[in-house]
Amino acid sequence: MSESDLRQALLQTYAINDAMNQLILSNLDPRAWRAQPPGKPGSGRTIAAMFAHLHNCRLVWIKHSAPHLRCPAALDPARCTLKQASAAHMKSAAQCLRMLTDALSDDPARQVTRFSRGAWAPVWPAGGIMFSYMFLHEAHHRGQIIMQAHQLGYRLPVHAAYGIWHWQKLWKQEGLPFPRATAVRTKATAARKSKS
Repeated sequence: MSESDLRQALLQTYAINDAMNQLILSNLDPRAWRAQPPGKPGSGRTIAAMFAHLHNCRLVWIKHSAPHLRCPAALDPARCTLKQASAAHMKSAAQCLRMLTDALSDDPARQVTRFSRGAWAPVWPAGGIMFSYMFLHEAHHRGQIIMQAHQLGYRLPVHAAYGIWHWQKLWKQEGLPFPRATAVRTKATAARKSKS
C-alpha cells in the first residue's frame, strides 16, 4: 500500500467515525440520555455527558492543534439534548477531518504539525499518532455508551449496537469507496510471480 493510499484509508476511517456516533445517537432510547449511570451516585457520566465530552475534546484538539480552523460551540453536558449533540458532533467531526487531512498531508507547508490534547498533556507530532489517539478515544467512549445503555435497561437495537462494526456499510453510507482486498492480493500475487 502506498503512503497516499494509507493516508486516504486513515481519513476515510475517521470520516466514518462520526457515522458510528450518529448511528448510536439516532437509535438511543431518549430515557437513557440523562439516566444516572449504575454504581455509586455521582461517580460516573451520563450518556449525555459522554457525548458532550467527545465533542468538547474535539474542540480542544482543534483549538490547540489547528487554531486556523473555526471551532463549533461547546456542549453543556448537563443541558444538551440528543438533537443538539448530533448536530454538534457533525460540525466538530467535519473540522477534525479537515485538521487530520492537513496533518497527514506530505505538503511541507501544512499548517497542522503538532497534536495538543490540552495543557495537561505533552504535545505530540501530528500524523498517524494523532489519528490513532483521536479515533481510539472515541471508540473507547462508544463502548462505554453502548454498555451503559444496556446496563440501564435501554439496550440499543442490534442494527445500531453492532452496526458500528459494519464498516463497509458505513463507508457506502458516507459515499466513500471501500478498500478492496482483491487489489492487495493482486499486487502480492504479482510480486510472488516476479520472484519466481
